[in-house]
Amino acid sequence: MALSDTLKAISNPVCREILEYLKGGRQTAGEIAKQFDLTAATISYHLSNLKKAALIHEQKHKNFIYYELNVSVFEELLVWIMHFKGESK
Repeated sequence: MALSDTLKAISNPVCREILEYLKGGRQTAGEIAKQFDLTAATISYHLSNLKKAALIHEQKHKNFIYYELNVSVFEELLVWIMHFKGESK
């Protein structure tokens, strides 16, 4: 996981909305695009950024590409953030 890619992706409001939508389970790019008032190219761009950050997986099945959350990256990010919590004295 490239932390800079992950933080950049989750700082983008559209990417966060896509991640929220994918909490409901795997979806095709077309199903994701229907949820937004954006062009297919724009959705593709954001999906590409989320894949680069490893926040989503893609799986090809017949003529479709399905996208789903990669929760392990979220877990790694939480562990990294919790590292800064420290112990209270």
